[in-house]
Amino acid sequence: MGCIFCMIKDGQIPSAKVYENEYVMAFLELSQANVGHTLVIPKVHADTLLNLDDKNYCEVMKAVKKLANVILKVTNADGINIVNNSYEAAGQTVMHAHVHIIPRFKNDNIRFEFPNNEGKYNLEEVANTIKAQINE
Repeated sequence: MGCIFCMIKDGQIPSAKVYENEYVMAFLELSQANVGHTLVIPKVHADTLLNLDDKNYCEVMKAVKKLANVILKVTNADGINIVNNSYEAAGQTVMHAHVHIIPRFKNDNIRFEFPNNEGKYNLEEVANTIKAQINE
C-alpha cells in the first residue's frame, strides 16, 4: 500500500477536509485528541518536514498558522498545540510530512512532558557543536 496521506490528498481515501490550496491540504485527524484536531500536509510527498523543500515548508507553516487561529476560535479552546514528529523515534507513524494542530482545554488530560535533565549536559559544548555545523 502507498502513502496513506498521498491517498487522502488524491481522494482515494475519504477525509474531513477543512482547508486546501495549491500547496497544502488540511483534514481532521481520525483519532481527535480533542475536537478540531487537524493535520496539515504538503501536497508533495516528503517523509518529514526536514526533507521538504523550503517553499513547501513555508507554505505548510503559513497554513498551520492560519488554521490554528481559526481552530482556536471556533472550538473556543483555552490554548493550542502545534506538533510535528519527525522520524519514528520521535513518534512519527505516517511517513509523510505533517503538522498536528490540537486545540487544548483546561483539564483535558493531554500531556506533553519533558524530563528535567538540568545539569546533565554541557550546554556551552552542545551549543558550540551546533553553531559550528550551521556555519559550515
